Amino acid sequence: MSSTAFSDGGDIPRRYTCDGEDVSPPLSFAGVSPHATELALLVEDPDAPGGTFVHWVAWGIDPAKGGLGEGEVPPGSGTNGFRQRGYGGPCPPKGRAHRYVFTVLALSKAPELLAGATSDDLRRAVENLVIAQGGITGRYARA
Repeated sequence: MSSTAFSDGGDIPRRYTCDGEDVSPPLSFAGVSPHATELALLVEDPDAPGGTFVHWVAWGIDPAKGGLGEGEVPPGSGTNGFRQRGYGGPCPPKGRAHRYVFTVLALSKAPELLAGATSDDLRRAVENLVIAQGGITGRYARA
């Protein structure tokens, strides 16, 4: 996985955060297994004060498409830690930078999920379906 908006380990631009337009960054998926029938996506902040905070839960992504454009909404959309469906950008407390882990999962078949599923629902549904995974990590700090 990669993004034209930030490099792995690099800073996530303000545009993709709660301090900016809060749109999802463009993501590219390369080297996806030819056996993958669908991709799922999780974006999580492991540095959140109350434990890992979920920023995006998505599935139904066509592996042949090669990625998601800026602000693109995947067919399957789950509930994030803001209790909203879709992408919710980085929004850490002021101070030190937090890490935002973008993980893409290549699945052998479509998971059985209802709209609004949580990250835990997704993990349970794909437990025996993941054939490969990849990721990228970005950082963001609020002044």
